Amino acid sequence: MKNVTDSLVFLSRWPSAGSFGFNIDILSTNIINLSVVLGVLIFFGKGVLSDLLDNRKQRILNTIRNSEELRGGAIEQLEKARARLQQVEKEADQFRVNGYSEIEREKLNLINSTYKTLEQLENYKNETIQFEQQRTINQVRQRFFQQALRRALGILNSSLNSELHLRTISANIGMLGSMKEITD
Repeated sequence: MKNVTDSLVFLSRWPSAGSFGFNIDILSTNIINLSVVLGVLIFFGKGVLSDLLDNRKQRILNTIRNSEELRGGAIEQLEKARARLQQVEKEADQFRVNGYSEIEREKLNLINSTYKTLEQLENYKNETIQFEQQRTINQVRQRFFQQALRRALGILNSSLNSELHLRTISANIGMLGSMKEITD
C-alpha cells in the first residue's frame, strides 16, 4: 500500500508534457481522475477490507456460537434446577405430611400417656384413701379395745375379790387339765 501511495505522489510531481497529468487538487479534479483513484483504492484495498470484514464476520459467528453454547448450558442448568426444585418440593411435601402425621401421633401418645398417668394417680389416690381408712379403722379399733380393756380391768378390779379370783383360777386349771387329757 505504501508503494502505491509513493508512486502516486511521484506521478503528481512529474511535469506534464502536454495535456496528460494528475491533478491532485481535489476541488478541480474531474471524474476520470476520481474514478482512477477510486479504482486503485478498491483494487488494493479490497483484500484488506475483505480480510477485515471476514475477521469481523468470524468473530461475530464465534460470539453467536459461544452465546448459543452458553444458552444451551443455561437451559440445561435451568432444567436441572427445575427438576431439583420439584424434587425438593416433593420432599418438603413429604416432610410436611410426615410432620403432621408425627404431630398427630405425638398428640395421641401424649393424650394416652396423660390418661394413663391420670388413671395411675386415681389408683394411687384410691389406694391412699383405702390405706388411710384402714389405718383410721385400726386406730379406732385399737382405741375401742383399749377402752374396753380398761373398762373390763376396771370392772374386774372393782368386782374381783379373793373368792372370785380362786374360782377363776380353778376353772382355768380345770380347762387346762381337760385340754391335757384331749392331747394325750
